[in-house]
Amino acid sequence: MILLFYILSTSFLIPMDFSQSDHLRAYGVTYYALEKGIKVEWLLNYRDGSFLMDLNSEIEEVCKIRGVSYQVLDEGSVQSIYGTIEEENMERVELTVAPRIAVYVPPNNPPWDDAVRLALDYAKVPYDKIWDEEVMGGALSSYDWLHLHHEDFTGQYGKFYASFRNTHWFNEQVRLNELMAKKLGFKKVWQLKHRVARKIQEYVNGGGFLFAMCSATETIDIALASQGVDIVPLLDGDGFELNCQKKLDFSRTFAFKDFEVDLNPMRYRHSDIDVTPEARRRRERVYFELFNFSAKYDPIPTLLTQNHTISIKEFLGQTTGFRRNLIKNEVVSLGEIKGTEEVKYLYGDYGKGFFTFYGGHDPEDYAHLVGDPPTSLELYPNSPGYRLILNNILFPAAKSKRLKT
Repeated sequence: MILLFYILSTSFLIPMDFSQSDHLRAYGVTYYALEKGIKVEWLLNYRDGSFLMDLNSEIEEVCKIRGVSYQVLDEGSVQSIYGTIEEENMERVELTVAPRIAVYVPPNNPPWDDAVRLALDYAKVPYDKIWDEEVMGGALSSYDWLHLHHEDFTGQYGKFYASFRNTHWFNEQVRLNELMAKKLGFKKVWQLKHRVARKIQEYVNGGGFLFAMCSATETIDIALASQGVDIVPLLDGDGFELNCQKKLDFSRTFAFKDFEVDLNPMRYRHSDIDVTPEARRRRERVYFELFNFSAKYDPIPTLLTQNHTISIKEFLGQTTGFRRNLIKNEVVSLGEIKGTEEVKYLYGDYGKGFFTFYGGHDPEDYAHLVGDPPTSLELYPNSPGYRLILNNILFPAAKSKRLKT
């Protein structure tokens, strides 16, 4: 009887509700299925964003090996699911090819980890590392999805000067960046970083998907607003340009407007976009909440917020979250801390592409400090904070009549 049921079955469901034993690796299995050319549907809002695919014995075996929960379904069960989706706030989104992924990573080993690389490695999703030379050489055209994390596109080395100027890793970071700027024909590191930021924006404008966390969210917009304007204090041998704040052009940014840059080299702060001071005063036991969207009419924000809970623990970063009144009107807020000025998670479209910004450094470490060991995701296989990251890696694979073309 069991064998007969399997023969009559047609589909394979990976549930993403609380029944799932390993949410993070479930994304990796789905990515693997796409690599194998297997048809996959993302069932938005159905059992918290489950995945439905054609029955395949190899995928079933991969689920067993990786500890991912699954169900084998017959045609009647599939049609019942489709009926539920049609009647309720749910939607079916077809996933096509596995996205080609790049992560912007410096060639040295700075003393901090990257939550996205941790998630990709744990989920067994392949990616390439690229840096300034590859970006300037046009390598982004080979990728569907780009991640930025702890970068500083203003050319100020993360504003770590005050606390870490005497450490080997900081001085090595300065040396490598100065060498790369010289190699690529720039007199100053900030000039190179501004151009790299612009190259990334051109990539998004042409149809690329950008996902940024922590300081990269804030500094790429600062770099775009200040194109050609020196906002760097004495760190690089000269001072910032006179009246540089007034020369910022907010029409060039992805997400933020009307912000003020912090010109104090001794302060660990880039601008007033970030809400870290307020977040620290609130301390732990604070949660941000995801917004509820219409799956049928707003599939993109619905896709980006798929989760098994709407309340997620706050976590700090060099840029923890975004001040609400400095976010452009056309940008969509995906998650916020209610009753505060903090928007934690946002999304927007730019040209033919899309960007998603997620504040904070590590979703499972409230105050991850420089030099702290990487988080072991084996301890957090059902992390809702990390799920938001992995929603984004499948975003470029989604095809829907209501997604922008």
